Amino acid sequence: MADKIKKFFQKKKVDAKFKLAGRGHKLTESTTSSHDSVKKDIPVVKRSGLSEESKVAAEAALARLNQKRENPGFNTSLAAIQAQVRKELENEKASSSEATPPVEAQKSFTEEDLPKNFAASGVYFKCPIISNDVLPRDEWKKNIKTFLYEQLEEERGLTACLIIQSCNNNREKIDACVETLCKYLENIINHPDEDKYQKIRMTNRAFSERVLPLEGSMELLLAAGFDQKKLTNPDGLEEDYLIFNKDNVPSLDTLNTLIDALRTAEPIQLELDRNLQVLLPSQAACKVQLPSSFYALSPEEFKREQKLRAEAIEKSQMLRTKAMREKDEMREMRKYKFAIIRIRFPDGILLQGTFSVYERYNEIHEFVQENLEHSDLPFVLNTPTGHKLILEEDANKTLIDLRIVPATVLTFAWHSSVAEEISRSPNRDVYLKPEIMILVQEM
Repeated sequence: MADKIKKFFQKKKVDAKFKLAGRGHKLTESTTSSHDSVKKDIPVVKRSGLSEESKVAAEAALARLNQKRENPGFNTSLAAIQAQVRKELENEKASSSEATPPVEAQKSFTEEDLPKNFAASGVYFKCPIISNDVLPRDEWKKNIKTFLYEQLEEERGLTACLIIQSCNNNREKIDACVETLCKYLENIINHPDEDKYQKIRMTNRAFSERVLPLEGSMELLLAAGFDQKKLTNPDGLEEDYLIFNKDNVPSLDTLNTLIDALRTAEPIQLELDRNLQVLLPSQAACKVQLPSSFYALSPEEFKREQKLRAEAIEKSQMLRTKAMREKDEMREMRKYKFAIIRIRFPDGILLQGTFSVYERYNEIHEFVQENLEHSDLPFVLNTPTGHKLILEEDANKTLIDLRIVPATVLTFAWHSSVAEEISRSPNRDVYLKPEIMILVQEM
């Protein structure tokens, strides 16, 4: 069945490779929630220093770093960006002595806030198995539904299974529907000559509550060979029935195939887009508000939380134990579904990405690494509290575990094993790839 699902999507998206490998994309992978797929442990090898393989890669990267960069014209444009950053850093340093509270503490989130004050315009997703678009979750739900219903005529059975999994929200109701449908089909396979198993009364309580309300269920039964007809019930009244017609399917093996598909298909998963941004210090200072899509709260709940913030500030002045403070901190962080992570480089430029609060530090490390000009060189990230994040120790910790929710700035530094040699390099101020640097947003 897994092969059939692969071929199904390959036929629909011939212009791109179909990716089943990776977190949250495999339709036949057993998952119970999006959180579980994100929280899968990453095998980490404990070591005290760089491995021999890493040392060789770092040495090669250092050799490239010490070579003179080509394309001086492009370097000129980068130099202009760097000059702007230096100027802003000087202004920032000059004003640092002024005791002004952070912008986020001065104003609460309201609908009147201009988008320019938002750290991100929203939370966006990709769905590589369907298209290369980057869209909000709600738009993807509509697109996935449209895409699947368009495929019904060509591949009704498998498509119906995917509709049941992807176009309904309540997981318990989906599971109940799947088990009920499987029971209908198993009864026909096990009792092919018994009339009572060949029909389903549509007013039956189990059918009307567990099956009929869910999208895709009727399409699945039609694919299994059922026809909808009116029959006279024992009370002499006409009712709607679904009648199995063996002539509608090649053989009873078709029912076995559908049972397998029902029990193995998974919802079409979305992949969180990082919404990568490159910011100057002044831009980062202004873009501090989070849109409502970052919160695990409804708009009404969010407004209530804002009203309670004043009480929380007053409460913070009270004497509380460390355990009480940590409990309040964890409760505060669990209000969020997503977080903004910014990485500040020594040249002042900030790299920004969007992450799920249940993603691991390993994802942040990879995000930084894939955007570095010299990605083979080892580096470390430091939290605002001075904690040094070490891949070998922190790879499996979630953003909540690291207490970097809902937003934080991590400071970038080269690993001590290469820092001294990099400091002597003519390209020591080069951090991000050129194609990433030119994404610096216009003032």
